[in-house]
Amino acid sequence: MADDKLPERPDTPCVAVCSTTFDEICRGCGRSYIEVAHWVSMTPEQKEVVWQRILSQGYPRRNT
Repeated sequence: MADDKLPERPDTPCVAVCSTTFDEICRGCGRSYIEVAHWVSMTPEQKEVVWQRILSQGYPRRNT
């Protein structure tokens, strides 16, 4: 996937509802704690893969 073909997205899926209390997936954005930790060093293509997965799962969620 070329950068110019990627959809425009916010810089991060974070919605400031951060919780990984029950498992390793954030209840707000749907990313794993590993994805959150490595987000700034991920390529645009890697981020898009995460975006597609979390959007298909109904994330990000502001009130969960």
